[in-house]
Amino acid sequence: MIKFNKEIFKKALIAGFFSAFTIGLLTVLTYKSALGLFLAGSFGSSMVLLFGFPESPFAQPRNVFFGHLVTALVGVIFVNLIPLPIYINIAIAVGVGIFFMILLNVVHPPAGGNPIMVIIGSVSYDYLLFPIISGCFIIIFLAIIVNKFILKKNYPLK
Repeated sequence: MIKFNKEIFKKALIAGFFSAFTIGLLTVLTYKSALGLFLAGSFGSSMVLLFGFPESPFAQPRNVFFGHLVTALVGVIFVNLIPLPIYINIAIAVGVGIFFMILLNVVHPPAGGNPIMVIIGSVSYDYLLFPIISGCFIIIFLAIIVNKFILKKNYPLK
């Protein structure tokens, strides 16, 4: 039998609410404005860390931004410059993206899925600006506002 834990319930409720709010904002900007694309599938996974576990090193702004940027860039390079079958490109690009995240000390696990989305979608370099860079700025900004100023947490960590 599952025992009710008030603290875990509160944490889950807050994380769920602010995750929905953030993804909702990105969705509105993407589908109800002419500003561009702000939504990437991997941002949903980022919400788990940014609002559920903001104390994690993987949830820090530097890791979120550069983890997404590095892995998306790897995916774009593979889809546009490496003429291999898709099943090989995806596998190698994910491995290379993870390699660079670890090498550069910008690990953000949700970003590991970016090369898959990029290659399946056959996106161009524009994808790096919209949605990756623009979306990351928004989710990091909201994570700082929520965690530091609303929830009074030590975020980002120094």
